[in-house]
Amino acid sequence: MKHRITVLTLALTISGLRAENAELAKKLSNPIADLISVPTQSNYDFGIGPGDGAKWTTNIQPVIPIGLNDGWNVISRTILPVIDQEGILPGGGSDESGLGDVVQSFFFSPKTSDPIWGAGPVFLIPTATDEVLGGEKWGIGPTAVVLKQEGPWTYGALVNHLWDFAGEDDRNSVNATFLQPFVGYTTPAATTYTLNLESTYDWQGNDWTVPVNFVVSQLVKIGDQPVQFFAGARYYFDTPDGGPEWGLRFGLTFLFPKH
Repeated sequence: MKHRITVLTLALTISGLRAENAELAKKLSNPIADLISVPTQSNYDFGIGPGDGAKWTTNIQPVIPIGLNDGWNVISRTILPVIDQEGILPGGGSDESGLGDVVQSFFFSPKTSDPIWGAGPVFLIPTATDEVLGGEKWGIGPTAVVLKQEGPWTYGALVNHLWDFAGEDDRNSVNATFLQPFVGYTTPAATTYTLNLESTYDWQGNDWTVPVNFVVSQLVKIGDQPVQFFAGARYYFDTPDGGPEWGLRFGLTFLFPKH
């Protein structure tokens, strides 16, 4: 009898941990969840430029919710790109590496809403360490996200628009819209399947960049630390002349849930 109770207790504990992991994985599908997370997302794109070059971009993307009062949060989302590229510029022989420009967003979001939504400002900060890796422009604009979570499904869209307001006069102006519709499915085993578009329209050049990403993520615990690993691929439906053809995406996310 004692042995049966021990086995039952172990089974209930495992079931509880699986449910907790699945809930955390589902929260990660929400870009403005009330959850501190630090994704490190690596993207490797192929077939770029006249030299059929390649570009490796690792985005460090801390997400930090800040409680304003009993009803509202502001969610800070930072994207800091670390770039290494080869064979992209005319001639095909160059190799550049360093930091790119930071995109910093703040979403003001109600703590309880259905659908879930947030809106606020987005900033472009010229932090690139090489003029080739950034635009040398300061930018500002609006950003918003709206999503619905029903059962294992998460679906919604994130949008922003950036205009430059300062920077080097001899560089191209910034006037770009970013649109990211997404859908995700999270299983009881904390595996998430995500499909999204990361479309950018450049109003200066009248050019679209439209990659579709399919990513599989798995949340696990290493000791007491929740970590989500992910990997996937993407295909570019449309790009300006010389844009990439396809790419890979992989990385991990550290989570710091509230206790």
